[in-house]
Amino acid sequence: MKGQPEERAVMLAQYMIETGATVRQTAARFGVSKSTVHKDITERLYHLNLPLYTQAHEVLMRNKEERHIRGGMATRRKYRGEDDGAS
Repeated sequence: MKGQPEERAVMLAQYMIETGATVRQTAARFGVSKSTVHKDITERLYHLNLPLYTQAHEVLMRNKEERHIRGGMATRRKYRGEDDGAS
């Protein structure tokens, strides 16, 4: 998804807020890099739309807090021999 960075930042934020998606999931969905998603949300959106930035930032922080749990569960599945296909 190329195009206007301002429009992209708003679209990425709306998607993350609506779905609770992680940066990685959002990047895959829109065909951009994780660093692009992160920069659009944390830098561009702050100057474009502060209320939307605040909501998106909450999703980023929630995902960051839950990250270690998801990583632990992935390790657990790996060593139990379970394959959920989400690598």
